Amino acid sequence: MDNDFLIELKEASVYQQQYNLILSKVNLQMKQGEFAYLIGQTGSGKSSLLKTMYADLPLKEGYAQVSGYDLRHIKQKDIPYLRRKIGIVFQDFQLLIDRDVRENLVFVMKATGWTDKPEMESRIQNVLQLVGLNGKGFKKPHELSGGEQQRVSIARALINNPSLILADEPTGNLDPEIAEMIMNLLFDISKTGIAVLMATHNYSFFEKYPARTFRCEKGKVTEEGVEVKS
Repeated sequence: MDNDFLIELKEASVYQQQYNLILSKVNLQMKQGEFAYLIGQTGSGKSSLLKTMYADLPLKEGYAQVSGYDLRHIKQKDIPYLRRKIGIVFQDFQLLIDRDVRENLVFVMKATGWTDKPEMESRIQNVLQLVGLNGKGFKKPHELSGGEQQRVSIARALINNPSLILADEPTGNLDPEIAEMIMNLLFDISKTGIAVLMATHNYSFFEKYPARTFRCEKGKVTEEGVEVKS
């Protein structure tokens, strides 16, 4: 294992259910602070690859380490600790609709072991400022625009000071102008030293925000411009 890599997959296979092979012999590496795209058609395995990285799908073949955890041998009790090091952003936001913005963040913090209330409050204010939602902590999700809801989900992803953000189609439900604002935010986050791997269908980003690009296609993962050995 190269300790410089935040994500390192070698000959890894991605399965859904137990025997449904989605991607085989995946080789992929990312370092701290890198931004990279994960592209491919619907059903090509992008989401399954991300789920494998945060241990929602078990790794049964090959080698993978993410944020210092060996995914092939990770114990069930250690998965929450892995996820504290990873921020996950979804296309459909997945906010708790009966709670306000602040309560959504508090829910995650309590679930991941925060107990010091002044420290929690300070962190909440910091992340809301970072994503441009100052003063919106007491709004319910339905009182926010789609772009604001996605900013809340990014704040939630940042709350534990992660080393890595996995973003699964984070602009998929947003209009182009708002999508670009979210893209700007994710790019800025990567410049702070947090790695960002973003699954997307929106190829219009590539010219304005050039970055390494991995393609899922026909059961393989290749790096655009470079064949990833398999």
